[in-house]
Amino acid sequence: MADSIQEFTDSRQRIMNSSRFMSIDSCPMCRKRIRIDSKRQPNEFCAKKRYIGYNKDDRISELPDDIVVHILSFLTVEEAARTSVLSSRWINLWEYTTRLKLDGDEGLAKLRRQYMFRRKLIESEERKYVRRVNRVLQSHKALTLKEFRIRFALQITDHASITRWLQFAFSRQVERLEFDLQDDDNYHFPEKLVSTSVNFKSLRALIFTNVHVSKGPIEFFLRNCPLLEKLIVCYSANLSNLQVCGSSLALKHLEIVYCYHLNPLTVSAPSLTYLKAATYDRLVLENMPRLVEVDVNRTDDDVSLRGLCSALSCFSQLETLRLTLLRKEKEHNELHKLPQLHKLKTLVVTYLLDGSETLTRLADLIRASPCLQELVVECEWKRFRRKDSELKDAAINPHHHLKVVKFSGYRCQTSDLEFIQYILLNCLVLDKLIIKPFASKNDTIEMEQTARKNTKHQLESRVPPHIELIIL
Repeated sequence: MADSIQEFTDSRQRIMNSSRFMSIDSCPMCRKRIRIDSKRQPNEFCAKKRYIGYNKDDRISELPDDIVVHILSFLTVEEAARTSVLSSRWINLWEYTTRLKLDGDEGLAKLRRQYMFRRKLIESEERKYVRRVNRVLQSHKALTLKEFRIRFALQITDHASITRWLQFAFSRQVERLEFDLQDDDNYHFPEKLVSTSVNFKSLRALIFTNVHVSKGPIEFFLRNCPLLEKLIVCYSANLSNLQVCGSSLALKHLEIVYCYHLNPLTVSAPSLTYLKAATYDRLVLENMPRLVEVDVNRTDDDVSLRGLCSALSCFSQLETLRLTLLRKEKEHNELHKLPQLHKLKTLVVTYLLDGSETLTRLADLIRASPCLQELVVECEWKRFRRKDSELKDAAINPHHHLKVVKFSGYRCQTSDLEFIQYILLNCLVLDKLIIKPFASKNDTIEMEQTARKNTKHQLESRVPPHIELIIL
């Protein structure tokens, strides 16, 4: 009994908290009242008697139904449904919520990893999730949806249910659609869905993860969704030779990652501000005057990086570049004469290394960014060299804007120190140097403490007093 009372109190408090952050005057539902099924409302809560008997301090109960439904839209489906216990008035209000976030139990992913051979148990949990989603959709009564989200590691063969969920979302003129099937590698987006008479013009965000969608439907959405601002496609084996192009595209955020058969990818979108692309050597970029942030993978060689910088140098507003360098087997020399990125302020380099590289090869990226203010280098080591490389004299190339440098994966080896010395010698206005020593997943607390102690011992005397040294 005590647990039931506590659950009731917690549910009510969550709703009260949600209402504090909502501006009623700005709520779009204030202009158009929804219609609640009167047959399911008790007579004592008719319009004339609706607020009789409520506590005067209970402000939320004085709100109209459409405002309460708007508040419920910020809760999960389970939390919104629990509000039915608050009073008879709340029995079916959750069925009109405009946001359906149907996330699966995170514990199932652990269950699958730990009990990979207990297939019957996993399938049982998956079927429960499918039944739960179906029940929610059968009860739902709102005519439109702000958001519809499915996040679950489905591996069952009931792909017909997934297709019905997509049909449901499109029929409700969904604005934000997210399907993240996580570990599922079998569901293919049915192209027949885009050949129906459904109006897709309300769609503003489309996110597919582990949904195998092909070029045709993606380009259909780009052509027929004039409000589409965000497009994310991740882990799709069906995508190839994609063109995200159009002078009238409203697209601002684009992520096309880990679609291994996609080559080339052509992007020409005048409103685009953020672009993320992974594992593509043939990346064609043009006509993006508002582009301010790019996250891209590149092979660590002169030709690949020079081609990328040459393309990015045309975008005068670019301020942030996140770059993952995939090293080839062959050793390369230092980069030379990269095109200038004149507005770049933040550079994040994730470097996949095997221990034979010299990090001063990154110096050319620094020189190519004369207005750079923050540099983050994240080293992910595959293996360590048995014999360390010799320390080289760092070239003098003064930089007048770089204030913060963070180095993650520091191993106290000569190549690491070589890079730090380059930074200290050339970055004339450096304020802060942040070092995170390398630590593997198997390292003990004592090993991590030793790594920090060794890092401090190696760098403390080398870093000038006017520069703040932080060892994480």
